[in-house]
Amino acid sequence: MFVVTVRSHFSAAHHLRQLHGKCEALHGHNWKVEVSVASRALGPAGIVLDFGILKQRLEAILQKLDHTDLNSLPYFSKREPSSENIAKYVYDEFKKALRGEAVSVRSVTAWESETSSATYFGGRA
Repeated sequence: MFVVTVRSHFSAAHHLRQLHGKCEALHGHNWKVEVSVASRALGPAGIVLDFGILKQRLEAILQKLDHTDLNSLPYFSKREPSSENIAKYVYDEFKKALRGEAVSVRSVTAWESETSSATYFGGRA
């Protein structure tokens, strides 16, 4: 199994409605997002998928989040805009963006700070 990873970032505001404490107040983060994709075989060029293609698709997804109030986006209207749910959102969107490619999304990690992150894997816990 081959796994390749790309990383990008976005800035956004949010507040966590169910978490009692200071995170209930509107605040922002500069999230870093890592997406790993996997393939059992390499393509004719000796790669899983061009890093440029992966980066373009990640940028298109993060552009929808960048400089927004995440709570105002439809996806987060009934979900907390936590790092966990951001990772799940990016995973689901990236999976759609890779339809037709011979790769699968392995994981997405959303870092809200240098020391705190959440990772979503598509499998069961």
